[in-house]
Order: sequence, then C-alpha cells, then structure tokens
Amino acid sequence: MKKGQIRTGVVESLKFPNKAVVRLEGESADAAAQDNQTRPDQGTALEYCMVKGALPGQRVSLTVTKVRNGKGEGRLREVLEKSPLENGGGCVHGGVCGGCAYISMSYEESLKIKERQVHDLLLPVLEKQKGSWVMEPIQPSPVCFGYRNKMEFSFGDEVKDGPLALGMHKRGSFYDVVSVENCRIVDGDYRKILRATLAYFSSRKLPFYHRYSHEGYLRHLLVRKASRTGRILVALVTTAQLQFDLDEWKELLLGLPLEGGIDGILHMQNDSVADTVQSDRTQILYGQDFFYEKLLGLTFKISTFSFFQTNTYGAEVLYRTVQEYIGSASEGKPAGVVYDLYSGTGTIAQLMAPVAEKVIGVEIVGEAVEAARENAARNHLHNCMFIEGDVLQVLDDIAEKPDYIILDPPRDGIHPKALRKIIAYGVERMVYVSCKPTSLARDLEVFLENGYEVERCVPIDQFPFTANIETICLLSKKPQWVF
Repeated sequence: MKKGQIRTGVVESLKFPNKAVVRLEGESADAAAQDNQTRPDQGTALEYCMVKGALPGQRVSLTVTKVRNGKGEGRLREVLEKSPLENGGGCVHGGVCGGCAYISMSYEESLKIKERQVHDLLLPVLEKQKGSWVMEPIQPSPVCFGYRNKMEFSFGDEVKDGPLALGMHKRGSFYDVVSVENCRIVDGDYRKILRATLAYFSSRKLPFYHRYSHEGYLRHLLVRKASRTGRILVALVTTAQLQFDLDEWKELLLGLPLEGGIDGILHMQNDSVADTVQSDRTQILYGQDFFYEKLLGLTFKISTFSFFQTNTYGAEVLYRTVQEYIGSASEGKPAGVVYDLYSGTGTIAQLMAPVAEKVIGVEIVGEAVEAARENAARNHLHNCMFIEGDVLQVLDDIAEKPDYIILDPPRDGIHPKALRKIIAYGVERMVYVSCKPTSLARDLEVFLENGYEVERCVPIDQFPFTANIETICLLSKKPQWVF
C-alpha cells in the first residue's frame, strides 16, 4: 500500500463516526486493469485502509492518501458493489447528500451499527474497573422519518456555475450543494417551504453567497417546527450586499398549504466570512421570532437560535432515561441539590426540579440561560437557578454543594480542568449525557482513575440514519475502605 495508489476492497466494519475499515484486495486497481482482471483475488488481501462514507459489506474503490505504521487512510472514489445490508429504499438523495450516512439500509441495521460502535469504544474502558457494570441495549427513536425539528439549508450550486440549489452540502464536498426537496428526515412542511423558496429565488436570478469569493446574497434558509404544537419559524439568511424586497416571498410562504402554522418569518443579515448560520441584524417580516413547544408535560419557548434537541420524540426518551437513572441512584428519595452542568435551555434541570430540593444549571451561552429562566418561570418551577458562565470558572463561586451532578457537555466533552473540579466534589452519583462516544470514553478514563465506576450505560438514538449517537452513563463513587 502506497500513497496515491487506487485500490479496491470490501468494508468489514465501521468505527465512529462513520469511518469504514476496508480490507484491501491483493493488488491495485490499475494493476488489475492491466492484467484484464475485473476482480483481484480476495484471498491475498492483507492490508487495511480507512475511508469515510462507506457501509459494511460494500466493495469500493479508493485512493490511498496516507500510510503510517502500516495503516492506511484513503478517499472513497466509488461504490463498486452494494452491501447486502442495503435494502434499496431510503432516500432519493442518499449517496449524494452528506446528511444521512445509513439511509440506504433498514433502521434496525443502522441501530446495530451504532450500538456496536459505542460498545467498541466503551468496553476497553469499562473492563478496567473492578465493579460490575451493565451496558443496556440501544434505545431507538420513536420516529425515524420526519423527526427533525430544525434544519439549516444552504444556498449554492450542485456543480460549478450550475442552477441555484438549496439544501445540504454534497457528500465529501466543501462547496457543492444538493437540493433536497424530498428529504425524509423532515416532514412535508419543510419540503414545501424549501421547494417554494428555491423556485422563488431561482426565478428572481439572485446570486448565492460564494464561500470562496465572499460575494453574493443568498446564504441559508433556517426552518424550525415544533413537533408537538406544529408551530413554525422560517428565517432567510442573506448578506447585506444587495437590497431586495422580501414581501412577495413572505406572502408566498403564508399562502402555502401547510399542516402546521407559521408563527414567524424573519430576514437575517450575516456578513461574516464563516459558513455558520448567524445574524448581524434581524428583521421580523411576519409574526414573532419564537414559538412554544411541549416536552414531557412542560412548555418551552423556542427562538431562532435556542438550543433544543433536534428530535423531540427522541429527546423524551433521552430525558426519561436521565430521570430514571437519577431515580435509581437516589433510591426514590428527594435528590437534594442537583447540578445540571452545560444546561443549555434548562430542559434537564426543569425535569429534575419536581424531585430535587434545588437544581442549579450552568451554561455559557447567555441567550440559553435567559430562555431557561423564562421557561422555568412559565412552568412554575421555583427551585431552579441558572448561572451564565463557563463551568470551569463558575463552579468556584457556587455556595451550595451538590448531592448529584448531571453532565451534558458539548461534543468535545469536558475540559480537563473542569473535570478535576467536578470530581473533587466527591458526589456519590453522577449522570453523564454524551453526544460523542469518543469524548465520553476519554472522560470515563479520568473518572475511573479518580475513584468512580460506571454502573449502567445505554446508547440512545437521537439522530436516525445519521452517524451520530447519544449515550447515557450512571457513575458511582467506589467505597474507600479504611483498615
């Protein structure tokens, strides 16, 4: 195996997140072609190469991009043979759109892949502890199609100088955009809004914002829809390089035959060179910039950029599991003082409030903290306190010490210095909610080194057909024997 070679092989397994381990066949594709062989002898395969975007059982061709210590990394060129796991259904955009990794197989098979990935990452850590532990079967999402309650679509073109596109980035591409009018992880209202918006701006010949030249007008279309209440927010994100009257587009959306109802239509201007959905200036074209959603009996105010789990149905499974883990840890007794660290808009904190003496949430995003306070007041929960700031800095200033700690950090996990402060509290039980099992495995190593063990853990599928997975762990402090 050498850098630059074109090789063929069969995908044997997937590592998180969606990294395919390819068993290479015995000679390069170029050599095979010279010998007029359509398929080299697989029996000579002794080498492995890792690529993104392939599925177990697929036969693929790849370009080797790196070889180090006998291990290869490559770039997927083509799927030569489908996997036996692919059932021919899925999505018409599958394989082109970069959104869903497992859309061409059954939901049950995708769950098996995710469960195995979490097991492979956590087992080497858990086997180091002396106490017993239970890894529970993966919990599926109650809904696997039409589950998304937020989508950020990009304007662009599918090929250079091609017609206007509105959708997701093409798989493996930094610039190209694929229109996803038939995306299956959103419901019909999203598709109607996308189609109408794309048709309207295509007819007006307005330029999209080019990420290379930093010129153009159209950037993103943000759509949020409350799964339980059916209320909708639509935000068009443009630059300030052109002035265009959006009243006709607004009226077009309001006239669409939607199942839900539009609460707000917004125009946001963003002149940052970063390819992120943000707003320098926001104009409300219609209605308001928020709606209300319901979750496990509580009401939440959701604005354009509020953090809220993107799968409402899956979030209910996730949060019920957190409640159940804390309940088992407290043996049904009042939970005392609970820290909800990295609390976002305070969803977990508010769900814990009825069984706790006091819940203290810490979150670095000011808008999320303000939303958490408003939501707690709206739900008549007066034992919740939310503090704005970095967990690493804020912990030193909180007078009340915790009886239980709930951790729901960002994808990169917990800052090492913050982790040491959290461990120093010495609470008997913690619940760790992770959206990235590689970060979880790293942090669990530190917990185990400092006197904690995992009692229970479970993967929960919040993001059907994508490569992402949530995991919940219940940690307990080992007894310190004195002789």
